[in-house]
Amino acid sequence: MKSKVYWLLIINLILFSCHQEMTSTSPPPNIIYVLADDLGYGDLGAFNPSGKIKTPHLDRMAQQGMKFTDAHTSSSVCTPTRYGILTGRYNWRSPLKRGVLSGTSKALIPQDRTTVASFLKSNGYETAFIGKWHLGWNWAVKDTIFRNIPIKDHEIFDKIDFSKTVSHNPNDLGFDYAYGHCGSLDMPPYVYVENGIITAPVEMITGREGDYHWWREGPTANDFDHQRVTPHLFDKAEGFVTKMAAKKKPFFLYLPLPSPHTPILPTKEWAGKSGLNPYADFVMQIDDRVGRLNALLEQLDIAENTVVIFTSDNGCSPEAKFDVLTKKGHDPSGIFRGHKADIFEGGHRVPFIVKWPKKIEAGTISDKIICTTDLLATCADLMGKVLLDNEGEDSFSMLPVFTKETEKNHLRSFTIHHSINGSFAIRKGDYKFIFCRGSGGWSFPRPGKKEAEDLPEFQLYNLKNDPKEMINLYGKLPKIENELIALFKAAIQEGRTTAGLPQKNYSSHFSSRPWEPLAVFENK
Repeated sequence: MKSKVYWLLIINLILFSCHQEMTSTSPPPNIIYVLADDLGYGDLGAFNPSGKIKTPHLDRMAQQGMKFTDAHTSSSVCTPTRYGILTGRYNWRSPLKRGVLSGTSKALIPQDRTTVASFLKSNGYETAFIGKWHLGWNWAVKDTIFRNIPIKDHEIFDKIDFSKTVSHNPNDLGFDYAYGHCGSLDMPPYVYVENGIITAPVEMITGREGDYHWWREGPTANDFDHQRVTPHLFDKAEGFVTKMAAKKKPFFLYLPLPSPHTPILPTKEWAGKSGLNPYADFVMQIDDRVGRLNALLEQLDIAENTVVIFTSDNGCSPEAKFDVLTKKGHDPSGIFRGHKADIFEGGHRVPFIVKWPKKIEAGTISDKIICTTDLLATCADLMGKVLLDNEGEDSFSMLPVFTKETEKNHLRSFTIHHSINGSFAIRKGDYKFIFCRGSGGWSFPRPGKKEAEDLPEFQLYNLKNDPKEMINLYGKLPKIENELIALFKAAIQEGRTTAGLPQKNYSSHFSSRPWEPLAVFENK
């Protein structure tokens, strides 16, 4: 009898243990997304071994986690990429069809649209934005007559009421805590806004000129020092992480930097360190601070289950002085053609590193094509949630790619690229089809210039054989061209590239303006 009871007890213990194993869940990971501004694919040693800028901390981060060699931003300029990161949706589905916002633009993301922050907040995360917003927010104005009239830079001081709360700000889009500035550091007004409140009195200050460190004239707060912005934002980020570690609550930190975008202002500690030029010094300073942030995670004993992502919002800007860097053996775009603003690879192929010690094997390299719109779906996958039809319409989970065993489940089959003037390209596998002549941006051959007039209307490149995009195959592979064109048309007409019910783009139809997607087919 005792023997029977003994064995029943053992069986029950085994069943209980199995039940606990099946029902217990790992705590959700913390998520930190660090977004550099105008950093090129070739600026990190991990992606460009022949590069001349020393980036030991980011190289180490790549060794500790996974680096993606075929990662892309959804646009080759600032604002649209940031829209895609937070919404999981291509920016050209929004009112923004080309270019970027200014420091006084109204909010671009509607308050009822799901963002990465609002999604994670609804799933128990504490969320924070610290950095450069550049997605518009609504400044208070001194006279209601100004509310629907765009504010020009020289009119800012007369029209904005800096004593009042900023509305439709990051807090309204899912961020529990929000601290940062409105646009690029060459776009006034130059003030910090914390949870909708401007942090210091504002006065009018003149702009600054210089090869690397210029900015436009505009209102500037007493606590705003252009050179100290980048270290200040990192300090704020470290404070937030330390606070969250003490609370033992999962957190999401979105840390979009304003650097190494102009004004290129490394601090005195870093000036001249690279031996190349101030841009290279600035990159080294960013590398050092990312290293400090990763070291802090170790000190707080939260590194193991924290996902840290580092990437850039587009390729390197010519403000970095490519000619100076080239003479010293460094190309910010690596082997790729073009730079920021372009439809060529140098405009939107970026370094992309993911470190998550608990799940990602150290030293892993992935050649899977990913896009910066993929963050929202990845977060949903981490939570075991399914996005609604009107959420993350162009977002594919990267989670399957984090391990070799599951990467076959990665669903992204093609990616759409977008340049500063609204030109498009579509990439599937080895082939990239470009719906314009020339660069679509700032590099040669420039759109609308004589240098592009006699070029073929479209471009097709095999990136496996021709990563520098020098051999235009347009007209030689009609089957591939027709497949890519059909995918592109469907992506526009369906309002999405993921599976789900069709959604509406901002415009119910597309006009003949060159930045409207279907205009390229009007005469076809």
